[in-house]
Amino acid sequence: MTSDIDVTDTDAVLPLEAGVSTGSLARRVGVSPTTLRSWDRRYGLGPATRAEGRHRRWSSDDVAMVLEMCRLTAAGIPPGEAAKVAKGHKQGRDAGNEVSPSATAGLTDRVLAPPESGSTSPYASRSGSGLPLGNVRQECKGLARAAVRLDGAAVQEQLNSAVRRHGLVVTWEEILAPALQAVGRKWQSAGERYVEVEHLLSWHISATLRHLYVSSVAAQKAPRSAPVILACLPGEQHTLPLEALTAVLAERGVATLMLGGAVPAEALVAAVQRVGPSAVVLWSQSTSTAGIPLARLVATTRWGVRGARTQSRVLLTGPGWRRAQHSGLLRPQGLHEALLMLDGEHLTSSPTP
Repeated sequence: MTSDIDVTDTDAVLPLEAGVSTGSLARRVGVSPTTLRSWDRRYGLGPATRAEGRHRRWSSDDVAMVLEMCRLTAAGIPPGEAAKVAKGHKQGRDAGNEVSPSATAGLTDRVLAPPESGSTSPYASRSGSGLPLGNVRQECKGLARAAVRLDGAAVQEQLNSAVRRHGLVVTWEEILAPALQAVGRKWQSAGERYVEVEHLLSWHISATLRHLYVSSVAAQKAPRSAPVILACLPGEQHTLPLEALTAVLAERGVATLMLGGAVPAEALVAAVQRVGPSAVVLWSQSTSTAGIPLARLVATTRWGVRGARTQSRVLLTGPGWRRAQHSGLLRPQGLHEALLMLDGEHLTSSPTP
């Protein structure tokens, strides 16, 4: 399938009033040119004017109509209904009338309402963003599409909506993580292309997670228990999964000490000795950074008064540990399982002889 990124941009040499080509519009909105032509053929969602013998050109009003179509379909509204609303918005603008943002609120709420027991989820989607998403929630598709077209405002709006609707655990595991993985796979297979998409998406996700963490900590009293230390192994810069876990723990009133990416071994051991954490969560994205000797050193590091010295439980998180031998160390599969291991019962440290 031809990617919309591969279409040559010829609009740079044309005046703005000439409109934009289908290929340029496809790149902007994050769908393929084939999808735009299909929308035109099926729903009449095409350019208002067409010059005979020339390629189709999309005016600014046409572009706004397509962006509205993308926004509605990304929210899970069926294409036929979304096309009617998008065309209605364009007709309203042509008539000089402002269209209320609440005009589609009821339709969006109906489509995004949680499914009834035993029904098919309205979120499931297999395509539409140009990224290898697989079978994911509709919000994941919409988030990926907004990131591909570099629409930062839409990315942030969808992040906020997902967290409000589903909570952080579901949002991370079923929306954010699949989108990040898809962007990463696309970047690896397409060279330097899509790196800007990954950076945009990562920045907004990080900003959202840190805001949730700060808000949770500000609303709580001083924690009474020893903190959980979270750190990436030396050479590991992927911090977003640990940021997600830090935010969820803060929501649940668990004290945390987030050390961030690429923590040197000496610094990690020193922090464990100084803080005396209830648990240490170590993240490794690749096998090249999964250091079992360091993890075992952390697990055997002790502190406290003589005769009652204690040590931390160590959780190995991330795909980098998949081939490692980690006998005696906890290996959660995902955010939800890590939370189960980090509840009050699992965090109780026992004296070490």
